[in-house]
Amino acid sequence: MRMETGDEALAQAAGQGDRAAFATLVNRHYDRLFRLCWRLTGSETLAEDLAQEVCVKLPRALRSFRGEAKFTTWLYRVALNAVRDDARRAATRAKALEAYAAEPAAPPDDAEALSAWLAAAMARLKPDLAETAALIVGEELSQAEAAEALGVSPGTVAWRMSEVKKALAAMAAEDGI
Repeated sequence: MRMETGDEALAQAAGQGDRAAFATLVNRHYDRLFRLCWRLTGSETLAEDLAQEVCVKLPRALRSFRGEAKFTTWLYRVALNAVRDDARRAATRAKALEAYAAEPAAPPDDAEALSAWLAAAMARLKPDLAETAALIVGEELSQAEAAEALGVSPGTVAWRMSEVKKALAAMAAEDGI
């Protein structure tokens, strides 16, 4: 049964054109892709678009999967690259983030508002910090797993998380939270 087959074996088979293996991988990991994209973009619609874009490009990308890392780690990297590419494209179209950053958010008064403030604050973080926080906090990866997905050292991940905490504290103070 396909559901019992490991991700790495399925990825190898899918890379060689096995459609059933590809479908199993997408079924297993689509929610993970969407969740990471949503955490990084703060937009459900954009996250859905990016997750679908990754799935469309995945058959070709799987040809380069070598099994040197866990499939999920490799997939995180593919998703991160898709989010980064989209951010670069968006930066050339508009400077909306700068306009938002110039206008402080209203202090949240309940859990839903706090969640919205946090999503907006994450969007104001530098991309490398937001990516690291999304993997560590949102996806609950260890520092070593996040480091592998990001292509940096675990020490860099630890430093980035320290910077995330400082940046969020400064934003909360600035926004009166």
